[in-house]
Amino acid sequence: MSTLFYSDPHFGHANIIKYCNRPFESVSEMNETLIKNYNSKVQPNDTVYILGDFAFYREPEDVTKILKRLNGIKHFVFGNHDKIMRHEKVRPFFKAMSNFEEIYVQQKAGGSQHITLCHFSMKVWNQSHRGSWQLYGHSHGTLPDDPNSMSIDVGVDSHNYFPVSFEEVKEIMSKKTWKPPVYDTAD
Repeated sequence: MSTLFYSDPHFGHANIIKYCNRPFESVSEMNETLIKNYNSKVQPNDTVYILGDFAFYREPEDVTKILKRLNGIKHFVFGNHDKIMRHEKVRPFFKAMSNFEEIYVQQKAGGSQHITLCHFSMKVWNQSHRGSWQLYGHSHGTLPDDPNSMSIDVGVDSHNYFPVSFEEVKEIMSKKTWKPPVYDTAD
């Protein structure tokens, strides 16, 4: 079982193709590619944290048709375009839904990694002074990566339209030059 992260697929959103210069001729092509890419990495028992802006449909049945096709045990962090995701027909597809989440991911070598999940990028977050990570979406790859910050954009536009595994995030974070701030960190 793996842990993966995913944000901003914008299923059903025609304008996102031009706004983000996505390489798709149609919404149908985009949706099918996103589903194929997602399922190529996410197995049925994997845990996936989806960080918002999932779908642009007016009817919950359109959203559930997509969700039925996606593997994994899904957790959802709401973004700014997720009113439809709060619908009672959509909620059962998720183990948990929240506006913000803090998780611990067990590492294969032992120990755990604290991660703050939010649709939006943050400058600081709980335990950031102790090496906690922050994963976000929303920006569609437009924010420059800060090599001194333990945060990254896990949106599909930043990762070739695929989810990002914990191991991939760990590899990205290992290349950062983060150093804890020089102030008293006593709790």
